[in-house]
Amino acid sequence: MGDSSAKKSPGPGGVSSPDLPSGGINIYYNYSNCQINNVGHIENANFGDVRVDHDDTRRGGSDPLKTAAEGQGVSGSELDAILTPITDASYTRNRKISPPDSDCFPGTREDVIQGITDWVDSPVLFNTDTPHVFWTHGYVGCGKSSVSQAVSQRYGGKGRLLGSFFFYRNSGDRSRMVRFAVTLASQMMAAVPATKPFYKAAVEADPTLLTQGTSLSTQMERLVYQPFNAAVKRGLILKTLFQGPFLVVVDGLDECEDKLEVKEFIEHLLDFFKRHPSTPLRFFITSRVERHIEECLNVAGVRLDDLVAHGSDDDILTFLETSFRQRVEKDRVLAAEVQSNGIGQWPTRDDLKTLVHHIGGSFIFASALFKYIVEPSEDGLTPTTRLPLALDMNPGLDGLYTFTLARSQRLHHFSNVISTLALLFQPLSITAITELLGLRTFEVLHILVNLQAIVHIPGTDERPVTFCHTSLRDFLTTESRSGRFFAPPSHHLYLSYRCSLVQDEPESEKAATLYGRGNCGNHFEKFARLPPYLQGSFLETVDALYALILARSQSLVHFFDVLWTVALLFEPLPISGIAQLLGLQASAVSGVLSSLQVIIYISSDTSLVSFRHPSLYDYLTTESRSECFFAPPSFHRHLFYCCLALRDEQQTETAATVYSIVHHTKHFSFFSTGEQEQLAASPSLQTLDAFYTPALSKAQHLPHFSAIISTIASLIVPLSIAGVAELLSIDPSEVVQVLVNIQAIINSPGNNDLPVTMCHKSLRDFLTTESRSGPFFISPSYQLQMSYYCFILKLEHLLNKTQTTSPATQYSVQHCRDHWMKYPYSTSGQSLFLELGQLSHLPNQTLSYHLFSFTRAFFTLNWGDMHRPISQQAFGDFTRCAEFLALALECDPTEAELQDSWLYTSFSVLGMNMHTYGTHRFKVRQEQATALQRIVDRMSTAMRAKCPNLSGVQRPIDNDMFVLDKRIGLWTPMDSYHVRFFVHLPS
Repeated sequence: MGDSSAKKSPGPGGVSSPDLPSGGINIYYNYSNCQINNVGHIENANFGDVRVDHDDTRRGGSDPLKTAAEGQGVSGSELDAILTPITDASYTRNRKISPPDSDCFPGTREDVIQGITDWVDSPVLFNTDTPHVFWTHGYVGCGKSSVSQAVSQRYGGKGRLLGSFFFYRNSGDRSRMVRFAVTLASQMMAAVPATKPFYKAAVEADPTLLTQGTSLSTQMERLVYQPFNAAVKRGLILKTLFQGPFLVVVDGLDECEDKLEVKEFIEHLLDFFKRHPSTPLRFFITSRVERHIEECLNVAGVRLDDLVAHGSDDDILTFLETSFRQRVEKDRVLAAEVQSNGIGQWPTRDDLKTLVHHIGGSFIFASALFKYIVEPSEDGLTPTTRLPLALDMNPGLDGLYTFTLARSQRLHHFSNVISTLALLFQPLSITAITELLGLRTFEVLHILVNLQAIVHIPGTDERPVTFCHTSLRDFLTTESRSGRFFAPPSHHLYLSYRCSLVQDEPESEKAATLYGRGNCGNHFEKFARLPPYLQGSFLETVDALYALILARSQSLVHFFDVLWTVALLFEPLPISGIAQLLGLQASAVSGVLSSLQVIIYISSDTSLVSFRHPSLYDYLTTESRSECFFAPPSFHRHLFYCCLALRDEQQTETAATVYSIVHHTKHFSFFSTGEQEQLAASPSLQTLDAFYTPALSKAQHLPHFSAIISTIASLIVPLSIAGVAELLSIDPSEVVQVLVNIQAIINSPGNNDLPVTMCHKSLRDFLTTESRSGPFFISPSYQLQMSYYCFILKLEHLLNKTQTTSPATQYSVQHCRDHWMKYPYSTSGQSLFLELGQLSHLPNQTLSYHLFSFTRAFFTLNWGDMHRPISQQAFGDFTRCAEFLALALECDPTEAELQDSWLYTSFSVLGMNMHTYGTHRFKVRQEQATALQRIVDRMSTAMRAKCPNLSGVQRPIDNDMFVLDKRIGLWTPMDSYHVRFFVHLPS
């Protein structure tokens, strides 16, 4: 309506109107004082007797509604002008131009209509068992509108039809509630003139009733229900007592776009009849079973009827017999042809029964089939020659299918929807199809409504959509028959992709999600088995599918190792063979492959692993297509080392060892010429050590090389490049620089968030065996350093109380103690202090360093037999241990209360644990006790500075021992301070 150009616009009924003046016409839509200029096209609009003086309106002429609102009253003619009903919504509309064009065929639906008639005619007074509302539901095309039309005509002829409204999808206001109330009010005043004064009084009292700002329930109450009840009390009651209640017919309520207003209408309707049970009025409503309607109507006080349950082959037989007989009587050419062929009854009784069987209870399919047989068409066939085709049904109905499908072929998503219906492994509902294809419900319905002659559209969006006859699927999947409507088998690939998209919804029981989980692989298998000439142009879709599936699994440990191995092997291996070749657990390999089962095939007979379609190999080996999933040729080096390792181990013959012997030279061929010459000249070609040493030598000059390689080898669970960098407190680019130079032996993914792994488990054995690795040896004491790295991140997490954590922090929280437990327990206190002092590559005047040193020293010094004599050296170690605690207190930058401090965090949470009970006794010199006391005083000073109200920190000592009387892992640093065990002086 916003087009400002002057156009010829269809008037009521589609008749073109004259050109509009260039200046436009001022129209107040529904008199809500909202000006609209230059109307380009009005659909389903009717201005009735409204006469507007254009010039006067532009000059600010009077508005009847505004006049009433100002208290000046509304005349009868002005009331007629205000009321703007939809005239093509009632049963009297021209059905040829205002669908649905439906009516019951004579002699059919008689039992259905009789049941409705009995309900309408039942008296209201003293009959509380009969509900005022009757809801008939069923699928699209089952005859609901035909029944509504027949009932409306019957009671319109009796003068007892208060109103009728036939909703129709995508038809302007006929598919909305905006003029529903005023339309029914207009029809009511025509049917029962006694209601007009009460309607007029209501509008005069409140002119805003006719505006869009008034709720639907208020409009229905004030404009329809109250005027009708008032007329009944004025004298209409006598007519209803003698003739029966009045009726309102509402057809196709599911085709109304305003779902909230639909619920409001129903809920208010039922509430009205609860308040006024004696009102002589019935409402007959038809619709599909959509959720927002069923929730309101499937309740007590509403009579329900499933029209599909009344489907009768006898009614369809009656329809066909009468239709064919009348056609022969009217068509002289057809009659002559039947007579010349010596045919008695045409079609024969047996032919009609065969057609009824094919039709399967659908009146709309019966009507379409009849028209297909008798109507002229481009194929030049006569009705008598087309009937055998219909009886044969497959492929006899190709013409019918082509004609019907052509009605929707220009709609958006048509090909997608119809191909999906043809290739699904099980029927899906409209809701499920919508979710599967990523469309909106109305887009799917718009297509299906035009196909209702050949497709069963269920009464609810939650029930399956099916074909009227199985021959339609055969038609759609046979290109020589369906032509431009052919559902290509390559569409299975797209369905596999869509299944993969919807199947990830967690814990969802939606039909589309369940279908996706169960059939994603089935659709891909169908595609993979097609001959190449039927697969079509699929690169864009298959690449998207591969990227989606691979991205879902890429965070799995060893994902890239397993994927690239399957891609680059020269012959398939079973899961156990891949695991042995890569030096992994079979469960780890199986976990990766299970997540990729849509695109990777595992033979049930041989367990060999292969790609379901060769396009996956092309995808993974073409970097421009696969990007981060690209299997680099350099990975052949890794496979060569793996083959070599299996040869060296000289195990019993397995699939992996046989593969290594046969194919290691093929992987070797991917080395550069210089690398091949260097390796060939190596005297120890049979061992991997000869490869690891030069590979590591390439990077040993780089910053942080030793820390990076030692950390990767010591990790309990692999971390990403970003995780390794965060753990070591260095920049990720420094990790990348090292890994680039040793990529032959370390798998470094292109994504910084994916785990870094060693190419083979033998590398860890090499690095932790000093006699083999020499300068690259990783000492067991490195575990102390790993524990320190973890402790830094863990303490930061504890102090900051952060909810979200990085993978490196999560690793540190889980494995800080594990690395400490791997540190040799036999280490003496002196050795421990020496190694703690060597943690100098990081700032050592920090809370993390001093607290880590204190907890580790306290743990080590209290490990073992607590009743053994303590040497003077041990007492010195305890003194140094206490000094670490004092230093931690002094450098703690926080000002928080001690209750929130690390002082009250147990040793087990700080990353250590032990089970130790017993006592320690010391005999010390005066100067030793004095030195220790100074440290204790430093602790007290630091504590009081942070918490002035702290009391009871020091307590008098009157014994010569301290007692470790509980599990030290449960102690806190504050507990260890309270012990005050360094006290006994010699006399």
